[in-house]
Amino acid sequence: MDRLTKEQAAIIGCYTGIVRGNTSGIHELAEKLLNRPIQSFEFGGKQLWDELKEKSKPLFLSICYKE
Repeated sequence: MDRLTKEQAAIIGCYTGIVRGNTSGIHELAEKLLNRPIQSFEFGGKQLWDELKEKSKPLFLSICYKE
C-alpha cells in the first residue's frame, strides 16, 4: 500500500477534521483554502472546521478512488 503524500494527508485532515502526525500541512492548506492567516487556537473551534470541510470538499472528492 502506498503512503499518502503530505498534500493528500492535509486534504483528508481538512475535510474530516481528523488530525494525526505533523499538522503543518493542514495549517498551510487551511490558510490557502480560506485565503487568510489562521492562528493555531482557531483549530479548536467548530466554525473553522465547518469552513474547512466545505472548502476542501472538491479536493477531497478529487483524491477519492475511481475505477
